[in-house]
This record gives sequence, structure tokens and C-alpha cells, in this order.
Amino acid sequence: MSARNTTILLIEDETAIAEIVVDYLLREGFKCLHQTSGSNCVEIIKQQHIDLVLLDVMLPGEDGFEICKTIRKYLSTPIIMLTARVEEIDRLIGLELGADDYICKPFSPREVVARVKAILRRGIPAHPESSTAITSSSKLFDINADSLTVRISGKKIDFTISEFKLFSALASRPGKIWSREQLLNVFAGEKNVFDRTIDSHIKNIRKKIQAVITDREFIESVYGVGYRLEV
Repeated sequence: MSARNTTILLIEDETAIAEIVVDYLLREGFKCLHQTSGSNCVEIIKQQHIDLVLLDVMLPGEDGFEICKTIRKYLSTPIIMLTARVEEIDRLIGLELGADDYICKPFSPREVVARVKAILRRGIPAHPESSTAITSSSKLFDINADSLTVRISGKKIDFTISEFKLFSALASRPGKIWSREQLLNVFAGEKNVFDRTIDSHIKNIRKKIQAVITDREFIESVYGVGYRLEV
């Protein structure tokens, strides 16, 4: 995905920070929209064909966590959260709500641009032609690396990019026990990814699958080791 064809939505109420970030994104060739609140964010993302959202946590009125939660009800658009909160628990809350990455203030605008590019690269399959269907006697997982979609029994599940990558790794070898360390390799070279990040993403994946298939658990926790996908 080239920057020229990519639109970023920045939701940030601090004008000085917003101007710097927008300036750097524009220099890199991105299109950029700026909002000071999350009002009508879902409609804006749909209508403007937003490719990635930069979302401040500390906003007046509805905070970034609530806005992230709202977006995730309807869309899988990548979200990078911006925050002055540096505690691990705050990062985990954002990740559990469906954020793809986290940048702590104060930050370098160059880092923001680098993270944006990294997240967008993650959305481009290494082998665009590849797709995988995993079938058992009663269930069907259809994983398409081209469109970054997962369907279970024909029903689409809106995973974030991070969730898609983790699910695809588990589904590549059904029944295999994956340690957290092995699953961390899915995010090799990316910052702010740690053991508990994996747990947060797995929790979200399970929740989304259970919203479609309620009669069984597909992702099994193996105590003291990690996770495996049973089909």
C-alpha cells in the first residue's frame, strides 16, 4: 500500500501535537484528516475510506478507550493509540479493546510515521495469492491472506491485523502447541509486544469466535506452555 493512496485519521485534541504529526505524515505522502474528538468516528472512517487511525487516549468527553471500543464494534481498521499514560495496565487495556499498537507521549513524530508504516506493512500479505481453508468434520475456518479475512461456517469475523496474524499462525498447524515466545515471533521487530500482549490478543480472538460459534472453544490454553487451535 503506497502512502499516496493511504489516508490516516488523527483524533487528537492538542493542536500543537496534531499539527506536527499531520505535517510529518503529509511530508511522507500520506493523506491525513484531523479530528479533535471521536464524534461520528465510525461514519468518518467508512465515508473517507480511512486506512489507519491515530487515536489519543486523553480526549475531552468520550476518551480514546471508549472510541476504540466503538470503532471495533463495526470496523477492523488498524488503530494506534497515543497516550501520556505509561503504565503497562493502560497499554493492555487499549490492546484488549482492539488497538494494534501503542505510542507513549512524549514521542518523536518520526517514530509515529515509522509505526504507521509498520502497521500498514503488516496489512500486506507476504504471499498475496495465498489462502488457507482448515476444515474439520463439522466446522470450517476459511483464512484468506489476500483480503485478510477469516470466516467460520461462512460468517466473517472482523479481526484486527494483529489478531489475524496470531490466528493465522495458530491455524497454520492445528493441534500444535505454540509457546508465547513462538507467537511473539509473529511480531518480530515490533515494539511494545510482550507475553501479556499475546494473552490480550488471544482473549479478543476467543471473544470474537464465540460470538459466532457458541457451543465449543477452538483455542485451548495449555497450562505453563501456551496455546493451540483445535479443529
